[in-house]
Order: sequence, then structure tokens, then C-alpha cells
Amino acid sequence: MYISSRLALLALVLFYSAFIRCAPTPVDLVETADLEARTASIASVDGRLFRIDDKTQHFAGRIPYHAPDGAVDRSQTGYKVTRVWGFGTTNNPSASYDVYYQVLNSTGQYVNYNPSNGIARLDYAVAAAEKYGIKIILVLLNNWDALGGINTYTNVYGGTHNGFYTNAAAQAAYKNYIKFIVTRYKHSTAVFSWELCNEPRCPGCDPAIITKWAADTSAYIKSLDATHLVSLGDDGWFAPASSSYLPHNDGSYAYSGYEGVDFEKNLAIRTLDFGTVHMYPDQWGYNYSWGSTWIAQHNAVGKKLGKPVLLEEYAVPDGVDRVAIARPWQETVLHKTSIAGDLMWQFGTQFPSGNKPLDHYAVYWDTSDLRVLGNGHVSEMAGKKAVAATL
Repeated sequence: MYISSRLALLALVLFYSAFIRCAPTPVDLVETADLEARTASIASVDGRLFRIDDKTQHFAGRIPYHAPDGAVDRSQTGYKVTRVWGFGTTNNPSASYDVYYQVLNSTGQYVNYNPSNGIARLDYAVAAAEKYGIKIILVLLNNWDALGGINTYTNVYGGTHNGFYTNAAAQAAYKNYIKFIVTRYKHSTAVFSWELCNEPRCPGCDPAIITKWAADTSAYIKSLDATHLVSLGDDGWFAPASSSYLPHNDGSYAYSGYEGVDFEKNLAIRTLDFGTVHMYPDQWGYNYSWGSTWIAQHNAVGKKLGKPVLLEEYAVPDGVDRVAIARPWQETVLHKTSIAGDLMWQFGTQFPSGNKPLDHYAVYWDTSDLRVLGNGHVSEMAGKKAVAATL
């Protein structure tokens, strides 16, 4: 979802308490030695489910809260999968106080190797995930401006946000960064998938633009690393040309193709291993009960194409009964579909100085909401029988 304060979340929230504000001198973008792999297996697809550490299973994922050593021991929680921002670009390092991995401006393209706020932070996140047996969806680009998204490429190479997907110079720079990240971590068993972008959108565009971009980019990643999974990271928007057969498709916003995304056409791409779905009824103008419809519709497409579908983000805002609203969604996933897994957005961070909600969807550790929607649901999904997907 688009919340600018999300920039502190996921992998980066693990690091800000030790943050040192400085602007290091960038160095050339070069391939570096691969990080040593640990003793676990790389996740793979098994029908419409995933095989994680040699077990085909359903799962519920999590977004990490801040822990002293930067990770949560899976043995205490049961969580298996999370998302981590693998992007982080600035056009002006001298004015940047955030963690950033890449500098992109008129002088060139560089990696920030400063251990206090550079790529070492991502190294640490990957190493911590390996240590605790957590799989991470590593996102390579952001549609939104937070942490330097598509805007940092168009600032240098010109054009508009929508033009990014067909801008040859911008795409060359993006692939250069992809090569650096994939080469660096391609032997890590912690990587669940390489994800092209967080919520790619091209408002008003022909959905074929993003479909072609996704096909080209995912094929490039597979040429660098044929072993790990690849995902798009989209919200799961439908387009009229391919979704008219779906029950309860009323042609409204989520089905109109306005955001330039066609979930079914994208899921059919050979080099994308599974589909991703995000869900924010309160932001998109739908009733909360519609969430179960949205889940079931994507399950139907996954069944049609024979690929896994992951409910990658879903959330309920402050001020309402989260459990009453979200439990029907979880029960739809659990009992009425073959959705492979789901990840709840988002777990608020608790610092000694106080809670850091980051946005109005924050759910905190050791609360009744989390015990039911988090830990309880993790146990349910772990116990769901992994059978041939028929739902």
C-alpha cells in the first residue's frame, strides 16, 4: 500500500535504532562476492503451494517488529516468510539521512558500502534471516517515492512515472541494480523470491505495458539466477479483457484496468512463479466484506493457471474491530480457497521511547489482535493439510 511512513518498515525498521547519520562517498557499482549460503533449502513451487525447507505447506507470514538482534526466532513464533525492501536509492547522498543502498545521479550509478547506512544493512537482514530460518521476499523497486522509488530513476533519465516502464536508459540502470542484488544474494537460502516492484502501477496505461515489462524483467532475473522464485509484487488489479468471467466482477475500480495492471495476464508469464495480491478495502472504496470476494477471485485465477497465489498484504485500520473484520478474510483463505499463504500488514514497532505505529494499520506485539490474527492464524495455516489444490 502507499503510505510514505512505510520507509522505516520491514528490513529497515530493524536498523534505525542504531542509525548513524552521515553521507558516505559512493563507490562504483560492481559485483561483489556472494554471501555464503547456510544450511537450508531454497524455496520452490509445488503445484499451487510452496515447498519451504523440504516441506510443502501453507503459511502465514509476518512483518518483523524491532528486536535487539534484528530478527525474531521462528521457533518462538512459527512465522516463516516476510518481505524486505531490497531497494533504497537516493539522487543526492549529501542530503540523505536515511539508509540507502544506491546512488543514482548525473555522475553515475554507485553502491553505498558505508556500514552504518549502506548495503551492509541488507547484508545483515539476509544473514539474520538465514540464522533464524526465515524466508524473505526481497523487493527490488518501489512504485512509491518512499526510500527512492521509480522517481529516482526518472529524476535522472527523464520522462514520467508511467514512462519508466519503457524508458531504455532507466531500465538499463534498474537491471544494473538488479544484477548487483541478485548476484550478491543468489546463493542465500533465506531469499524466498526476487520481487520486481512493490505495487507497480501505470495509471491510465494499457495493461500490456506492465505485462511486457514484467515478462522482460523476470526473464532477466531468471538468466542471473534460475533457482530462486520470482514474483511481480502487484496489488492484483484486474482488467476487463481477462476478468469478465469472474463472479461479482462489477466493473468498478479494482476491475477496471485503470491502474494498468492485468493480474491474469501477468500470472500467465512463464518467468513469474506465483501471483501476489494486496487488499485495502477501506482505501479502495469497498466494504470490508468484499475482501473475501477479492481473495476468492484471485484463487480462481490461480486455479485456472495452476500457479500459487499469495495474499501478500492485507490490513484493517485503527478505530474498528480488527478481529471481527479480518477473521472472515483469514477463514476464506483457510477453508474456502487454496491460497498458498498470507502476510498481514503490519506489526508496529515498540521502542523504549514508545510505540512507533508507522501508519494506522499497526498491530503490536503481545496484544489480543496479534494473538488472534497473527500467532493464532500462523498455527492454523501451518496445520492446514497440504493436498492437491482443488479449491
